[in-house]
Amino acid sequence: MENDVVLRAVNVTKALPLGKIIVHALRGVNLTICRGEMVGIVGPSGSGKSTLLGLMGGLDSATSGLLEIDGIDVTHLNESRLTEVRNEKIGFVFQFFNLVPTLTALENVALPIQFARKPKFNPEKRAKEILDMLGLGDRLNHRPMELSGGQQQRVAIARALANNPPLLLADEPTGNLDSEASEIVLKALRDVHEELGTTIVLVTHSPELAARMERVVELVDGRIISDKPAHNGSRP
Repeated sequence: MENDVVLRAVNVTKALPLGKIIVHALRGVNLTICRGEMVGIVGPSGSGKSTLLGLMGGLDSATSGLLEIDGIDVTHLNESRLTEVRNEKIGFVFQFFNLVPTLTALENVALPIQFARKPKFNPEKRAKEILDMLGLGDRLNHRPMELSGGQQQRVAIARALANNPPLLLADEPTGNLDSEASEIVLKALRDVHEELGTTIVLVTHSPELAARMERVVELVDGRIISDKPAHNGSRP
């Protein structure tokens, strides 16, 4: 059904000028992601993963093709409207946590709600609920420097979920963590998926990490060469 589609890319291309050369970062990408899916996007360096993520997140525009986010055609939106779509529809989690160092965990998570054009939640109440869900109820008043790397990334995940976006984009979310912290963060993403029903798209260079999702999309040279269920998608 149409209203079950969170993201749709139709014949999307992206050409980037590199001096006198045009680099074709994406070459006719077709991709549909439905509500509630957990999708891993994998590929080697230079395959187009980061470019595709930027388009999915409304951080960049396609050279050609159609891109819809939660039913909204964002292909030709102006920057003001695109900013609204990003704030309402998309949560971002990056390799580096980008938390405000002078704010507590609770204050960091409440921040996006306070900046929302039409706040849907009480900032402090919502922030506490999400942090509790992610096992950080005893760290509400800790600042980033007082938290481990895995805890900081879970705060970043909570912040990304503050306004209840239908789509969560994670760019190498465990790339800055050791194996133990990585497992905790992956479990946090699984909990988010199960508790909130959030659609999660995880971009990584690691086939092993992508296989922890429910579906794996593989990019090579700007083209999707494989799109299939993950063997390990049922495991956290």
